[in-house]
Amino acid sequence: MHLNTTMNPLLAIGILIIAGYFGGMAARKVKFPRISGYIFIGMLLGTSFLNIISQDLIHGGISIITDITLGIIAYLVGGSLSIEALKKVRKDIVWISIFEAFGAWIFATSIILLAGPFIIKLEGSRFHFGQTFLPMALIIGTVSLATAPAATIAIIREYKARGPLTTILMGVVTLDDAYAIIGTAVALSIAGGCVVGMDSISYYRMFLSPLLEIAGSIAAGAIFGLVLMWMNRFAHSRQSLLAIVFGMIMLAAGAAHMLHFSALLVNMVMGFLVVNKMSYNKDMFAVIDDIEDVIFAAFFTLAGAHLNLAIMKVAWSLSLLIIIGRFSGKLLGARFGATISGAPSQVKKYLGFGLLPKAGVTLGLILLAYENPAFKHFGDVMVNGVLGSVVINELTAPILVKYALFKAGEIPASLKNEGSVKKSQYSVSEE
Repeated sequence: MHLNTTMNPLLAIGILIIAGYFGGMAARKVKFPRISGYIFIGMLLGTSFLNIISQDLIHGGISIITDITLGIIAYLVGGSLSIEALKKVRKDIVWISIFEAFGAWIFATSIILLAGPFIIKLEGSRFHFGQTFLPMALIIGTVSLATAPAATIAIIREYKARGPLTTILMGVVTLDDAYAIIGTAVALSIAGGCVVGMDSISYYRMFLSPLLEIAGSIAAGAIFGLVLMWMNRFAHSRQSLLAIVFGMIMLAAGAAHMLHFSALLVNMVMGFLVVNKMSYNKDMFAVIDDIEDVIFAAFFTLAGAHLNLAIMKVAWSLSLLIIIGRFSGKLLGARFGATISGAPSQVKKYLGFGLLPKAGVTLGLILLAYENPAFKHFGDVMVNGVLGSVVINELTAPILVKYALFKAGEIPASLKNEGSVKKSQYSVSEE
Protein backbone atom coordinates (compact mmCIF):
# COMPACT_ATOMS: atom_id res chain seq x y z
CA MET A 1 0.00 0.00 0.00
CA HIS A 2 1.36 3.43 -0.94
CA LEU A 3 1.97 5.73 1.98
CA ASN A 4 -0.03 8.53 0.40
CA THR A 5 -3.17 6.37 0.20
CA THR A 6 -3.48 6.54 4.01
CA MET A 7 -2.08 10.03 4.45
CA ASN A 8 -4.22 12.54 6.34
CA PRO A 9 -3.75 16.32 6.25
CA LEU A 10 -2.17 16.56 9.71
CA LEU A 11 0.39 13.89 8.89
CA ALA A 12 1.15 15.59 5.56
CA ILE A 13 1.64 18.99 7.21
CA GLY A 14 3.96 17.46 9.78
CA ILE A 15 6.06 15.84 7.05
CA LEU A 16 6.19 19.12 5.10
CA ILE A 17 7.42 21.07 8.11
CA ILE A 18 10.01 18.60 9.39
CA ALA A 19 11.38 17.56 6.00
CA GLY A 20 11.31 21.16 4.76
CA TYR A 21 13.16 22.38 7.84
CA PHE A 22 16.04 19.98 7.26
CA GLY A 23 16.01 20.85 3.56
CA GLY A 24 16.38 24.51 4.49
CA MET A 25 19.28 23.69 6.82
CA ALA A 26 21.02 21.76 4.05
CA ALA A 27 20.54 24.66 1.62
CA ARG A 28 22.12 27.11 4.06
CA LYS A 29 25.12 24.79 4.47
CA VAL A 30 25.87 25.17 0.75
CA LYS A 31 25.10 28.93 0.91
CA PHE A 32 21.75 28.78 -0.88
CA PRO A 33 18.64 30.54 0.48
CA ARG A 34 16.59 28.32 2.75
CA ILE A 35 13.51 28.45 0.54
CA SER A 36 15.45 26.77 -2.27
CA GLY A 37 15.95 23.84 0.08
CA TYR A 38 12.27 23.86 1.04
CA ILE A 39 11.19 23.71 -2.60
CA PHE A 40 13.64 20.95 -3.50
CA ILE A 41 12.42 18.79 -0.61
CA GLY A 42 8.83 19.46 -1.66
CA MET A 43 9.62 18.21 -5.17
CA LEU A 44 10.98 14.97 -3.69
CA LEU A 45 7.88 14.51 -1.53
CA GLY A 46 5.47 15.06 -4.45
CA THR A 47 4.03 12.59 -6.92
CA SER A 48 6.82 12.96 -9.47
CA PHE A 49 9.48 11.43 -7.22
CA LEU A 50 8.83 9.71 -3.85
CA ASN A 51 5.03 10.08 -4.11
CA ILE A 52 4.66 10.54 -0.36
CA ILE A 53 2.11 13.36 -0.53
CA SER A 54 -0.74 12.94 -3.02
CA GLN A 55 -2.07 15.54 -5.44
CA ASP A 56 -5.47 15.35 -3.68
CA LEU A 57 -3.85 16.58 -0.48
CA ILE A 58 -1.71 19.15 -2.26
CA HIS A 59 -4.69 20.72 -4.02
CA GLY A 60 -7.24 20.04 -1.29
CA GLY A 61 -6.62 19.01 2.29
CA ILE A 62 -3.49 21.08 2.95
CA SER A 63 -3.93 23.88 0.42
CA ILE A 64 -5.07 26.17 3.24
CA ILE A 65 -1.37 26.54 4.07
CA THR A 66 -1.12 28.82 1.04
CA ASP A 67 -3.94 31.09 2.25
CA ILE A 68 -2.49 31.31 5.76
CA THR A 69 1.02 32.11 4.53
CA LEU A 70 -0.05 34.69 1.96
CA GLY A 71 -2.13 36.45 4.61
CA ILE A 72 0.89 36.69 6.92
CA ILE A 73 3.21 37.74 4.11
CA ALA A 74 0.80 40.42 2.91
CA TYR A 75 0.61 41.84 6.44
CA LEU A 76 4.41 41.92 6.66
CA VAL A 77 4.69 43.55 3.22
CA GLY A 78 2.26 46.27 4.29
CA GLY A 79 4.23 46.69 7.50
CA SER A 80 7.40 47.28 5.53
CA LEU A 81 5.89 50.33 3.80
CA SER A 82 6.53 53.03 6.35
CA ILE A 83 5.62 56.40 4.84
CA GLU A 84 8.67 57.97 6.46
CA ALA A 85 10.95 55.39 4.85
CA LEU A 86 9.20 55.66 1.48
CA LYS A 87 9.15 59.46 1.16
CA LYS A 88 12.60 59.55 -0.37
CA VAL A 89 11.88 56.78 -2.89
CA ARG A 90 8.17 57.09 -3.73
CA LYS A 91 8.91 58.48 -7.19
CA ASP A 92 11.22 55.52 -7.86
CA ILE A 93 8.57 53.02 -6.76
CA VAL A 94 5.87 54.48 -9.00
CA TRP A 95 8.00 54.71 -12.15
CA ILE A 96 9.72 51.36 -11.69
CA SER A 97 6.50 49.50 -10.90
CA ILE A 98 4.77 50.89 -14.00
CA PHE A 99 7.55 49.99 -16.41
CA GLU A 100 8.47 46.57 -14.96
CA ALA A 101 4.80 45.53 -14.85
CA PHE A 102 4.14 46.73 -18.39
CA GLY A 103 7.40 45.13 -19.52
CA ALA A 104 6.42 41.76 -18.06
CA TRP A 105 3.01 41.96 -19.73
CA ILE A 106 4.17 43.01 -23.17
CA PHE A 107 7.11 40.58 -23.33
CA ALA A 108 5.21 37.54 -21.97
CA THR A 109 2.16 38.22 -24.14
CA SER A 110 4.19 38.89 -27.29
CA ILE A 111 6.45 35.85 -27.05
CA ILE A 112 3.48 33.51 -26.60
CA LEU A 113 1.66 35.11 -29.53
CA LEU A 114 4.69 35.00 -31.84
CA ALA A 115 6.30 31.69 -30.87
CA GLY A 116 3.44 29.77 -29.28
CA PRO A 117 1.72 28.58 -32.48
CA PHE A 118 5.01 27.12 -33.72
CA ILE A 119 6.35 25.35 -30.63
CA ILE A 120 3.28 24.52 -28.53
CA LYS A 121 1.73 21.41 -30.07
CA LEU A 122 -2.03 21.83 -29.99
CA GLU A 123 -3.79 19.75 -32.61
CA GLY A 124 -7.36 20.12 -33.79
CA SER A 125 -9.60 22.64 -35.53
CA ARG A 126 -10.71 24.18 -32.24
CA PHE A 127 -7.19 25.51 -31.56
CA HIS A 128 -7.63 28.58 -33.75
CA PHE A 129 -5.13 31.42 -33.19
CA GLY A 130 -7.74 34.00 -32.28
CA GLN A 131 -9.64 31.61 -30.03
CA THR A 132 -6.68 29.89 -28.37
CA PHE A 133 -3.28 31.56 -28.49
CA LEU A 134 -4.54 35.14 -28.33
CA PRO A 135 -6.74 34.71 -25.22
CA MET A 136 -4.16 32.43 -23.58
CA ALA A 137 -1.41 35.01 -24.17
CA LEU A 138 -3.55 37.83 -22.76
CA ILE A 139 -4.31 35.87 -19.59
CA ILE A 140 -0.76 34.63 -19.00
CA GLY A 141 0.62 38.10 -19.74
CA THR A 142 -1.45 39.73 -17.00
CA VAL A 143 -0.80 36.88 -14.53
CA SER A 144 2.92 37.47 -15.17
CA LEU A 145 2.66 40.91 -13.57
CA ALA A 146 2.50 39.35 -10.10
CA THR A 147 5.62 39.06 -7.95
CA ALA A 148 5.59 36.63 -5.04
CA PRO A 149 5.84 38.64 -1.82
CA ALA A 150 6.49 35.46 0.16
CA ALA A 151 9.75 34.57 -1.57
CA THR A 152 10.99 38.15 -1.68
CA ILE A 153 10.30 38.95 1.95
CA ALA A 154 11.69 35.58 3.06
CA ILE A 155 15.06 36.38 1.50
CA ILE A 156 15.08 39.97 2.78
CA ARG A 157 14.33 38.84 6.31
CA GLU A 158 16.72 35.90 6.18
CA TYR A 159 19.65 38.15 5.29
CA LYS A 160 18.51 41.24 7.27
CA ALA A 161 18.81 43.36 4.14
CA ARG A 162 18.46 47.13 4.50
CA GLY A 163 18.90 49.99 2.06
CA PRO A 164 17.30 51.80 -0.89
CA LEU A 165 17.04 48.70 -3.09
CA THR A 166 15.29 46.76 -0.31
CA THR A 167 12.85 49.59 0.41
CA ILE A 168 12.00 50.17 -3.26
CA LEU A 169 11.73 46.44 -3.89
CA MET A 170 9.09 45.99 -1.19
CA GLY A 171 7.07 48.93 -2.54
CA VAL A 172 7.18 47.62 -6.11
CA VAL A 173 6.20 44.09 -5.01
CA THR A 174 3.16 45.50 -3.23
CA LEU A 175 1.96 47.33 -6.34
CA ASP A 176 2.68 44.33 -8.60
CA ASP A 177 -0.06 42.23 -7.04
CA ALA A 178 -2.59 45.04 -7.29
CA TYR A 179 -1.71 45.43 -10.98
CA ALA A 180 -2.04 41.67 -11.50
CA ILE A 181 -5.48 41.50 -9.87
CA ILE A 182 -6.86 44.40 -11.92
CA GLY A 183 -5.15 43.27 -15.13
CA THR A 184 -6.36 39.70 -14.87
CA ALA A 185 -9.96 40.79 -14.36
CA VAL A 186 -9.74 42.89 -17.54
CA ALA A 187 -7.88 40.16 -19.48
CA LEU A 188 -10.45 37.49 -18.58
CA SER A 189 -13.23 39.61 -20.02
CA ILE A 190 -11.35 40.36 -23.24
CA ALA A 191 -10.13 36.76 -23.58
CA GLY A 192 -13.68 35.49 -23.14
CA GLY A 193 -14.77 37.79 -25.93
CA CYS A 194 -12.01 36.40 -28.18
CA VAL A 195 -13.26 32.86 -27.64
CA VAL A 196 -17.00 33.38 -28.03
CA GLY A 197 -17.15 36.67 -29.98
CA MET A 198 -16.16 40.25 -29.20
CA ASP A 199 -19.80 41.35 -28.81
CA SER A 200 -19.99 39.40 -25.55
CA ILE A 201 -17.36 41.49 -23.72
CA SER A 202 -18.78 42.90 -20.49
CA TYR A 203 -17.52 46.40 -19.85
CA TYR A 204 -18.74 46.13 -16.26
CA ARG A 205 -16.48 43.13 -15.68
CA MET A 206 -13.67 44.78 -17.61
CA PHE A 207 -13.47 48.01 -15.65
CA LEU A 208 -15.94 48.55 -12.82
CA SER A 209 -15.81 45.12 -11.19
CA PRO A 210 -12.03 45.07 -10.57
CA LEU A 211 -12.08 48.68 -9.37
CA LEU A 212 -14.82 47.84 -6.87
CA GLU A 213 -12.81 44.84 -5.68
CA ILE A 214 -9.72 46.99 -5.09
CA ALA A 215 -11.70 49.75 -3.37
CA GLY A 216 -13.51 47.23 -1.17
CA SER A 217 -10.24 45.54 -0.25
CA ILE A 218 -8.66 48.84 0.77
CA ALA A 219 -11.67 49.81 2.89
CA ALA A 220 -11.80 46.41 4.58
CA GLY A 221 -8.06 46.52 5.27
CA ALA A 222 -8.40 49.93 6.89
CA ILE A 223 -11.22 48.68 9.14
CA PHE A 224 -9.28 45.59 10.22
CA GLY A 225 -6.20 47.74 10.82
CA LEU A 226 -8.12 50.06 13.16
CA VAL A 227 -9.56 47.08 15.03
CA LEU A 228 -6.12 45.50 15.38
CA MET A 229 -4.65 48.73 16.80
CA TRP A 230 -7.52 48.93 19.29
CA MET A 231 -7.11 45.28 20.33
CA ASN A 232 -3.39 45.82 21.01
CA ARG A 233 -4.32 47.26 24.41
CA PHE A 234 -5.45 43.81 25.55
CA ALA A 235 -2.09 42.16 24.85
CA HIS A 236 -0.05 41.89 28.05
CA SER A 237 2.64 39.55 26.77
CA ARG A 238 4.38 38.62 23.52
CA GLN A 239 2.34 35.41 23.37
CA SER A 240 -0.99 37.21 23.73
CA LEU A 241 0.05 39.79 21.13
CA LEU A 242 0.91 36.98 18.70
CA ALA A 243 -2.54 35.47 19.24
CA ILE A 244 -4.22 38.81 18.48
CA VAL A 245 -2.10 39.63 15.43
CA PHE A 246 -2.31 36.14 13.94
CA GLY A 247 -6.04 35.95 14.63
CA MET A 248 -6.68 39.29 12.95
CA ILE A 249 -4.68 38.25 9.88
CA MET A 250 -6.80 35.12 9.56
CA LEU A 251 -10.03 37.08 10.17
CA ALA A 252 -9.08 39.60 7.49
CA ALA A 253 -8.21 36.89 4.97
CA GLY A 254 -11.36 34.90 5.69
CA ALA A 255 -13.62 37.95 5.47
CA ALA A 256 -11.96 38.96 2.20
CA HIS A 257 -12.71 35.56 0.66
CA MET A 258 -16.32 35.73 1.87
CA LEU A 259 -16.80 39.23 0.41
CA HIS A 260 -14.92 38.40 -2.82
CA PHE A 261 -12.21 40.95 -2.02
CA SER A 262 -8.48 40.42 -2.35
CA ALA A 263 -7.14 38.82 0.84
CA LEU A 264 -3.67 40.02 -0.14
CA LEU A 265 -4.69 43.66 -0.43
CA VAL A 266 -6.79 43.56 2.74
CA ASN A 267 -3.86 42.32 4.81
CA MET A 268 -1.40 44.64 3.08
CA VAL A 269 -3.54 47.65 3.94
CA MET A 270 -3.94 46.42 7.52
CA GLY A 271 -0.16 46.16 7.95
CA PHE A 272 0.35 49.51 6.24
CA LEU A 273 -2.09 51.23 8.60
CA VAL A 274 -0.49 49.67 11.69
CA VAL A 275 3.07 50.67 10.79
CA ASN A 276 2.07 54.23 9.94
CA LYS A 277 -0.56 55.01 12.58
CA MET A 278 0.81 53.32 15.73
CA SER A 279 3.51 55.28 17.53
CA TYR A 280 5.15 52.05 18.71
CA ASN A 281 4.56 49.24 16.21
CA LYS A 282 7.74 47.16 16.16
CA ASP A 283 6.26 44.32 18.23
CA MET A 284 3.18 44.17 16.00
CA PHE A 285 5.41 42.65 13.31
CA ALA A 286 8.25 41.17 15.36
CA VAL A 287 5.90 38.64 17.01
CA ILE A 288 5.52 36.93 13.63
CA ASP A 289 9.15 35.86 14.06
CA ASP A 290 7.94 33.26 16.57
CA ILE A 291 6.05 31.31 13.89
CA GLU A 292 7.86 32.39 10.75
CA ASP A 293 10.14 29.36 10.39
CA VAL A 294 7.28 26.88 10.50
CA ILE A 295 5.10 28.94 8.15
CA PHE A 296 7.78 29.36 5.49
CA ALA A 297 8.89 25.72 5.74
CA ALA A 298 5.34 24.45 5.20
CA PHE A 299 4.46 26.91 2.43
CA PHE A 300 7.52 26.57 0.21
CA THR A 301 7.81 22.81 0.69
CA LEU A 302 4.18 22.55 -0.40
CA ALA A 303 4.96 24.76 -3.41
CA GLY A 304 7.68 22.33 -4.48
CA ALA A 305 5.32 19.38 -4.09
CA HIS A 306 3.14 20.77 -6.90
CA LEU A 307 5.68 19.66 -9.50
CA ASN A 308 4.34 16.96 -11.80
CA LEU A 309 6.68 15.59 -14.45
CA ALA A 310 3.75 14.53 -16.64
CA ILE A 311 2.64 18.16 -16.71
CA MET A 312 6.13 19.31 -17.62
CA LYS A 313 6.22 16.94 -20.60
CA VAL A 314 3.01 18.42 -21.96
CA ALA A 315 3.65 22.13 -21.40
CA TRP A 316 7.40 22.56 -20.99
CA SER A 317 7.64 24.76 -24.10
CA LEU A 318 4.95 27.13 -22.80
CA SER A 319 6.73 27.23 -19.43
CA LEU A 320 9.94 28.22 -21.18
CA LEU A 321 8.23 31.01 -23.13
CA ILE A 322 6.67 32.38 -19.94
CA ILE A 323 10.00 32.39 -18.10
CA ILE A 324 11.87 34.11 -20.96
CA GLY A 325 9.15 36.72 -21.55
CA ARG A 326 8.57 37.60 -17.90
CA PHE A 327 12.28 37.62 -17.03
CA SER A 328 13.09 39.95 -19.92
CA GLY A 329 10.20 42.30 -19.23
CA LYS A 330 10.84 42.61 -15.50
CA LEU A 331 14.58 43.10 -15.93
CA LEU A 332 14.44 45.67 -18.74
CA GLY A 333 11.35 47.43 -17.40
CA ALA A 334 12.83 47.87 -13.92
CA ARG A 335 16.07 49.23 -15.37
CA PHE A 336 14.22 51.67 -17.63
CA GLY A 337 11.92 52.84 -14.81
CA ALA A 338 14.89 53.33 -12.48
CA THR A 339 16.63 55.39 -15.17
CA ILE A 340 13.55 57.59 -15.71
CA SER A 341 13.14 58.20 -11.96
CA GLY A 342 16.83 58.82 -11.31
CA ALA A 343 17.11 55.95 -8.80
CA PRO A 344 20.52 55.05 -7.31
CA SER A 345 22.82 53.06 -9.58
CA GLN A 346 22.57 49.86 -7.51
CA VAL A 347 18.78 49.99 -7.86
CA LYS A 348 19.06 50.47 -11.62
CA LYS A 349 21.45 47.55 -12.00
CA TYR A 350 20.00 44.95 -9.65
CA LEU A 351 16.34 45.64 -8.76
CA GLY A 352 15.02 43.60 -11.68
CA PHE A 353 16.58 40.44 -10.24
CA GLY A 354 14.54 40.94 -7.07
CA LEU A 355 11.25 40.95 -9.00
CA LEU A 356 11.52 37.45 -10.47
CA PRO A 357 9.90 35.27 -7.73
CA LYS A 358 6.31 34.22 -8.36
CA ALA A 359 4.12 31.67 -6.64
CA GLY A 360 0.82 31.90 -4.76
CA VAL A 361 -0.75 34.95 -6.42
CA THR A 362 0.20 33.69 -9.88
CA LEU A 363 -1.27 30.25 -9.23
CA GLY A 364 -4.42 31.70 -7.68
CA LEU A 365 -5.09 33.96 -10.67
CA ILE A 366 -4.43 31.28 -13.29
CA LEU A 367 -6.71 28.84 -11.47
CA LEU A 368 -9.38 31.54 -11.44
CA ALA A 369 -9.06 31.71 -15.24
CA TYR A 370 -9.18 27.91 -15.48
CA GLU A 371 -12.61 27.90 -13.82
CA ASN A 372 -14.08 29.79 -16.80
CA PRO A 373 -15.77 27.26 -19.12
CA ALA A 374 -14.85 29.38 -22.16
CA PHE A 375 -11.19 28.45 -21.72
CA LYS A 376 -11.60 24.71 -21.18
CA HIS A 377 -10.18 23.75 -24.59
CA PHE A 378 -6.78 25.23 -23.70
CA GLY A 379 -7.15 25.52 -19.92
CA ASP A 380 -5.10 22.42 -19.05
CA VAL A 381 -2.16 23.52 -21.20
CA MET A 382 -2.37 27.06 -19.84
CA VAL A 383 -2.43 25.99 -16.19
CA ASN A 384 0.29 23.37 -16.65
CA GLY A 385 2.52 25.85 -18.45
CA VAL A 386 2.17 28.45 -15.70
CA LEU A 387 2.65 25.82 -12.99
CA GLY A 388 5.83 24.57 -14.64
CA SER A 389 7.18 28.12 -14.90
CA VAL A 390 6.36 28.77 -11.24
CA VAL A 391 8.23 25.69 -10.04
CA ILE A 392 11.31 26.43 -12.15
CA ASN A 393 11.16 30.10 -11.21
CA GLU A 394 10.90 29.41 -7.49
CA LEU A 395 13.97 27.19 -7.63
CA THR A 396 16.10 29.84 -9.32
CA ALA A 397 14.60 33.23 -8.39
CA PRO A 398 15.54 33.17 -4.67
CA ILE A 399 19.19 32.84 -5.65
CA LEU A 400 18.84 35.88 -7.92
CA VAL A 401 17.14 37.90 -5.14
CA LYS A 402 20.07 37.13 -2.85
CA TYR A 403 22.45 38.08 -5.66
CA ALA A 404 20.71 41.46 -6.09
CA LEU A 405 20.83 42.27 -2.38
CA PHE A 406 24.45 41.17 -2.15
CA LYS A 407 25.59 43.18 -5.18
CA ALA A 408 23.70 46.24 -3.93
CA GLY A 409 25.63 46.03 -0.65
CA GLU A 410 22.49 45.68 1.49
CA ILE A 411 23.32 42.38 3.23
CA PRO A 412 25.30 42.86 6.49
CA ALA A 413 28.91 41.73 6.14
CA SER A 414 28.46 39.23 8.97
CA LEU A 415 25.87 37.31 6.93
CA LYS A 416 27.43 37.34 3.46
CA ASN A 417 29.51 34.22 3.99
CA GLU A 418 27.73 32.71 6.94
CA GLY A 419 26.69 29.08 6.56
CA SER A 420 23.91 29.29 9.09
CA VAL A 421 21.92 32.21 10.42
CA LYS A 422 20.52 32.59 13.88
CA LYS A 423 16.88 33.18 14.67
CA SER A 424 17.37 36.94 15.03
CA GLN A 425 17.98 37.11 11.29
CA TYR A 426 14.29 37.39 10.58
CA SER A 427 13.50 40.85 11.92
CA VAL A 428 13.55 43.41 9.14
CA SER A 429 12.91 46.24 11.56
CA GLU A 430 15.81 45.39 13.87
CA GLU A 431 18.17 48.27 14.52
